[in-house]
Amino acid sequence: MTRIAHISDLHFGRTDVELLNPLLAAVNGARPDLVAVTGDFTQRARVSQYREARAFLDRLEAPWMAVPGNHDVSLDNLWMRFIRPYKRYREHICNDLFPTFRGAGIVAVGLNTVDRYRWQRGKVRWFQLRQACRIFGESEGTKLVLAHHPFEQDADVKKSLMRGANKAIEQLSDCGAHVVLSGHLHRWRAEPFLSRKNRSQVLQVHVGTGLSTRLRGQENDFALLDVAQDEVAVTRMIARDGAFAEAGVRRFVYGDEGWKERRDTMSAEPAGTVRDPAALRH
Repeated sequence: MTRIAHISDLHFGRTDVELLNPLLAAVNGARPDLVAVTGDFTQRARVSQYREARAFLDRLEAPWMAVPGNHDVSLDNLWMRFIRPYKRYREHICNDLFPTFRGAGIVAVGLNTVDRYRWQRGKVRWFQLRQACRIFGESEGTKLVLAHHPFEQDADVKKSLMRGANKAIEQLSDCGAHVVLSGHLHRWRAEPFLSRKNRSQVLQVHVGTGLSTRLRGQENDFALLDVAQDEVAVTRMIARDGAFAEAGVRRFVYGDEGWKERRDTMSAEPAGTVRDPAALRH
């Protein structure tokens, strides 16, 4: 069993400071094998905000991997945005814009979906997609993709879907991707992809914001994924009363028809039941 903590949209520069220590305590207390951070470390890509983000990462006790978000390139410094958009991200977070991680039973790749020419809408970089597919083709185990922008979103979302998203998720499915982790929308979603020719072959988990005050009708949250062979348990952890507490578990099993939810084993506990995250590991 491999445990992944998935956090996103920290937005240092516009955070709820009272949640910083509780988030770190919850993530470290869950004892993950990997922390996956899907972008928007900062609010305006300023040096002071990047320093806060880096200080947060340095307090994580597990290995971590990350991809940038659209807020991680400057909005008001046009020279930096168009000429050196990732300079501060590379200096403070990670120099690698195509990170990879290999652990017991998993392989994860990170895609940079930021488009310097668009403020919010992302784009697929096809050379990175080809690299990901090559790695997946050479690997065993559960194959995960990290991306800031989602490859599918609900009809009521006002933001434009990332350019090339539909074709890209088809390609990822064809080359064996199992799970996509994303953020950007500040809302929770955990279910197989729906708008695809091969339904349910890829499981999507996108989380809301871990720390930002820019809530879109949902709580601050993050996810814990317990990954075993052909099975993933997704636990939503939400901020409540100054701490992060479990708000339900969904279990998915991979078979001939892709991912199916095991409704007979869903958590019967009410949403928000407080449990020790470490006790969730099987």
